[in-house]
Parts: sequence; structure tokens; C-alpha cells
Amino acid sequence: MSLTSPWRADFPGILALEAEGQTYLDSAATAQKPQAVLDALLGYLASGVANVHRAQHLPGERATRAFEATRSKAAQWLNAASSEEIIFTRGSTESLNLLAYGLEHLLQPGEQIVISALEHHANLLPWQQLAKRRNLELVVLPLDHTGSIDLQQAARLIGPRTRLLAVSQLSNVLGRWQPLAELLALARAQGAFSVVDGAQGAVHGRHDLQALGCDFYVCSSHKLYGADGVGLLYGRREALGKLQHWQFGGEMVLDADYQSARFRPAPLGFEAGTPAVSAVIALGAALDWLNGLDHTAVAHHEAALHAELLAGLQSRNGVRLLGEPQLALASFCVDGVHNADLAHLLSEQGIAVRAGHHCAMPLMKSLGLSGAIRVSLALYNDGEDLRRFFSALDNALELLQ
Repeated sequence: MSLTSPWRADFPGILALEAEGQTYLDSAATAQKPQAVLDALLGYLASGVANVHRAQHLPGERATRAFEATRSKAAQWLNAASSEEIIFTRGSTESLNLLAYGLEHLLQPGEQIVISALEHHANLLPWQQLAKRRNLELVVLPLDHTGSIDLQQAARLIGPRTRLLAVSQLSNVLGRWQPLAELLALARAQGAFSVVDGAQGAVHGRHDLQALGCDFYVCSSHKLYGADGVGLLYGRREALGKLQHWQFGGEMVLDADYQSARFRPAPLGFEAGTPAVSAVIALGAALDWLNGLDHTAVAHHEAALHAELLAGLQSRNGVRLLGEPQLALASFCVDGVHNADLAHLLSEQGIAVRAGHHCAMPLMKSLGLSGAIRVSLALYNDGEDLRRFFSALDNALELLQ
């Protein structure tokens, strides 16, 4: 029996795409939005907008309450010790850049930043450029054959000169949970800061950041079924206190004159300028909606879909999976077929997948590939989506192979 999704009807965008003959299998890039998020966006925009934290009038007070309520919901979702450990940014990329500039003053020439070979450009380039600015060594942890960071090599490479470890929770290409507990323990033993890129992992299950024990964790609203343009940056209170301010302007100022200024601590000290008020409020609605789900049922549904996806890919001649994906997505290439050609033929049949290097160009180069096809799943996908995908894939391969 084909797998059905009891949550599909909550997503007008999925139903609209289906009516157009489109099958959406690109949720690792951005997720569709439930009706609750659309209602929150329209409710705020239609009831009178206002800036936050800056006015005592009713619209401003109402917007500020809703805005700060989302901060509290995000802290609860991630089990932060306090809502003051949550900073709103424009996305995971901005969060990571904030950290690269905010921590720069603590790193000295000759010290090391450690990343892994699977990182998205957003968790590579800020550290790469910081290493160039400060004359640091950028150390890259290798992977094993499954696509996991090699812990034996990590134990050898994370050493006394390591000042910062930045790794992904879940690879956006390889679809594997990374061994964070062991990696973070290695960083702590050296007194190094730890940064976890949770952009892909945050939406799959509930993650207790106090138990995880990282210094910083980043994720994005648009992958959590929320609106675009908002990121969450979690930082332990002690770690946040060591950040230098990196953007300057309204709201983050405590006191200013023409020649000098004093700045607020986190979180408001790192939220210069007018934030994405409507999108933050909508993120609160997304978190409320996620909290109302049966998380065991969601996990079982996503696992069953993923197993069906892997079985279908592995049964087709010439299809090669990248690594050993565990959930949410699968990236693959086909012998003798360029990924762009295959993606074009799939798109012509209404199948929305991602092709290319997936913002992980060094990883693709290390695999000897110019790119790959990625199929990524969300809780609104169902067995019929996969049936249409495999039918289109077979048609495409018949032409290309």
C-alpha cells in the first residue's frame, strides 16, 4: 500500500503544486508552509504592522509581544537555558558569518579552525576567510565510506592548537547524522569553541542543546516550515558573552554620542536594524504547529518514505548513491549520465529535485563528481510522490542511458 501523509492537507502549496502536475522533492532546500504559518503572516500584516522594541503605541507593543514570544518558543524548541540565548538573524549563513566575525578577536595566528569535508559552503567559507584574515590553519576532517566524519582521524587532528570546531549535524548531500557527541567532547577537551550547523538537522526530531553541549547552534526558519529570511542562532550564555559586535545601527545601541558608543549584550546587541518582524512571528506559528504533531508518527512516516526511496534507487541499474544516507534525502549519480541532463528531463515531467554541487563543491570534487541529483523528503510527501518520481526517472534513463 502506498504511504499516505496525514499532514499533506495542511500545506496549500503542496496541493497547488500537485494541481499543476508538480511533485515537490526539494525540501532540503526549502520547505513548503503549513496553513498556520500563512494565517500568522496574513494576520500580522493585515492587522496593522509596526516595528518592534521601539514604540509604546499599541501596534508596536503588539508586534513586540508576538516577536518576543517566538524567541521564547525557539528557546523551548531547542531546550536553551533562556530565551536570551536565542538571536534572530537572516538565516544560517548570516549566523555563521556573525560567529566568524564575532569570535575573530579570540583567535591568534598559528591556531587552528577545524571543519569537516562535508560542509555546506555556509559552514566552510566564513571559517576559510577568517583563517586567511588571521593567519590560522584550516583543518579538514575526512569522512569514512558511509559519509560520516572519521572519528579516529578526528581524534588525531583535533589537538592543542584547535580553537574552534564547526561541523554539520546532518549533511545536506549525504543525509547522515554526524557523531556530534564524540566530536564535541574532543573539542571540549582542548578548550575549543564548538559550532553546530543544524540547518538540515533541526527539522528532524527535537534536539536538546543543553544536553548536546555545543557553544553555538544555527538553523533556519525556511527549513522548519516557517517563512524565509529568519535564522536562529543559539549560544550558551558564557559563549555569547565573548562575541564582539559585528553589525551596528538601530536597536543594538545602549548609549551613543558622536565619538563613541556602548552596545547591548545578546540577544538585542546582535540584532541591528529592523528585523523580519512578520517572518519571525510566522516562525512562532510554525513552531506551535510542529509542537502539535505526533513526533513518533512523523519519524515513522519519514523513515518509511526514506526506505522506499533508497530501495527504489538501489534497484535501478547504473544508479550510485553518495554515502549511506540515513534519513530525509538521498543524493545519487548515474553512470554515463550528466546530472544536469537528468534533472532537465525530470523537471520536464514535473519532478522538482535539486541537481548540481548542492553548495558543497569541495565535497563533490573529493568524490570526483561535478554534481549529483538530490531527492529530499518532508512529512507532507507520500508514496504517490515517489511513484511519480520513479516513473519519471525510468523514462529519463531510458532516453539517456
